[in-house]
Amino acid sequence: MALFAALPAQADWRLEPEQSSVQATIVEITRDGPVPHSHAVRQLESYSSAKGSILTLPLRLRQTDLMDRVGSLPSWLSAVSDTVLASVSTQLPLDRLDALAVDESMTETLILNVRADGQNRQGPLKAQFTRESDDTIRVRNAERVALDGRELTNNQAVRMILTMLGYEEIGDEVPVELDAVLVDR
Repeated sequence: MALFAALPAQADWRLEPEQSSVQATIVEITRDGPVPHSHAVRQLESYSSAKGSILTLPLRLRQTDLMDRVGSLPSWLSAVSDTVLASVSTQLPLDRLDALAVDESMTETLILNVRADGQNRQGPLKAQFTRESDDTIRVRNAERVALDGRELTNNQAVRMILTMLGYEEIGDEVPVELDAVLVDR
């Protein structure tokens, strides 16, 4: 028993919704030229696997700033705002996160698994983890990340959002910035 008591408990890291978001810059192509627009996906929530190492983030329409821009949806469409548009999952390096000292940072390449429109895609994200306190770690992009604008417009859910925003055509790149906070629950 004493042996188990001496072992450090592994943290259960989850995103803090109030402090976690992704910012994107969409360049609308108009007759007058390109017009950049900033958008956000806020209130990022996550769920951990039984072992705690797999972090899953469901992304819903209600988390976007679309609702702020277009107002509330008609009652017959209100259920759509809670529909999961995409789900992102990744494996966290728990041992390395737990070993970080306060004010210490590390960079790790995460493999993101994205499920959207019935398709699965994978891609790397180089992320910087900085321990801000005993139970808080901030996560940001460690390098520039840009999504393919053409690929985004092929996604039905994204196309619906762009149409609701009034964008007929967007640029080839959509730069995104992650600013999230993991807390030990």
